[in-house]
Amino acid sequence: MANARLDFSGSRVLVTGGTAGIGRGIAEAFLECGATVIVCGRKDPGTPPRAGTRQAEFRQCDVRVAAECHALVQGIARDHGGLDTLVNNAGGSPEVDSATCSPSLIEKVIQLNLTSAFFMSQAAHAVMKDQPGGGSIVNISSVSAVRSSPRTAAYGAAKAGLLNLTESLAMEWGPQRVRVNALIVGLVVTDNSLEHYGGEEGVKRVGAMLPLLRMGTPRDVADGCLYLASPLAAYVSGAKIEVHGGGEKPVFLDLAKVGRETGKS
Repeated sequence: MANARLDFSGSRVLVTGGTAGIGRGIAEAFLECGATVIVCGRKDPGTPPRAGTRQAEFRQCDVRVAAECHALVQGIARDHGGLDTLVNNAGGSPEVDSATCSPSLIEKVIQLNLTSAFFMSQAAHAVMKDQPGGGSIVNISSVSAVRSSPRTAAYGAAKAGLLNLTESLAMEWGPQRVRVNALIVGLVVTDNSLEHYGGEEGVKRVGAMLPLLRMGTPRDVADGCLYLASPLAAYVSGAKIEVHGGGEKPVFLDLAKVGRETGKS
């Protein structure tokens, strides 16, 4: 029998950046569990996330603009009677040289990966604090937040800030029954990563260096979100859960192995 505490029937869930990649996987997982799911982005994807005969509702929003975030959440609360879960998933960054990247790019990356989550969390809190059951906010951070992030320095700094924001909001909003948690996400297979690593073979090579011998999937991240949004995590707030397959092996281990083998010869 399925765990009733992972039944999200009647629950209202908003996933930012939920039209593609990891966000789409998160939206589909909540749909499978019965939730009413709203995804947002700057452009209509044409084909919203689906699970069986159910599909997510798309609403246009630039999450970098505070007024649009508040209008989005207020509209959801008006049309659906409230908001139970917010997943701050929108994010990303191009690779650039940190010494020469433009101030404009730095600002945009920080806005997308940190400021937007703050804006959207404020908007969600305004609704959740008055609900009998409060609400759950899940921030999608990255391993770039907890290790060096060369050529994506602004992204790593923003994701590190998101972890601090998670702890701070959890402390402030706990009395209103609003739980705030984060997932520290590692290497995940998406259309973008397939292109970045040179297709399936490249993904396999990268996955082979991880302890679980594979890269993650959007569903791996989605399952973390389901847990944090569910009653199973009713006493979990301010947590930072690593979803990275055991972490990336330090390069020096392979270099040391090569050195030992060379010395033997």
